Amino acid sequence: MVPLASGLGQNYPNPFNPETWIPYQIREEAEVGIAIYNARGDLIRNFNLGLKPVGYYTTSDKAVYWDGRNNGGEDVASGIYFYRLIAGSQTEIKKMIIIR
Repeated sequence: MVPLASGLGQNYPNPFNPETWIPYQIREEAEVGIAIYNARGDLIRNFNLGLKPVGYYTTSDKAVYWDGRNNGGEDVASGIYFYRLIAGSQTEIKKMIIIR
């Protein structure tokens, strides 16, 4: 089944500690990335997922897994974070909360 549109789902669980999954879907084959930012807008974690075919990436075996660590491997603090889907020219942002 082909998605009607590319889009970003709500992470689950939310709030979370220590791990979460970020679901998404893409309508057209595209280079895909997920970026995670803190409330100040600083980039915390970046996932370059490469070229992805059309489809749903919504189950825990296909969604992006985040262990609550930054790019340096350190645990991030409790708080509000924003995650952004970049799929070709499409972009979408959602909010998540980590509780330590």
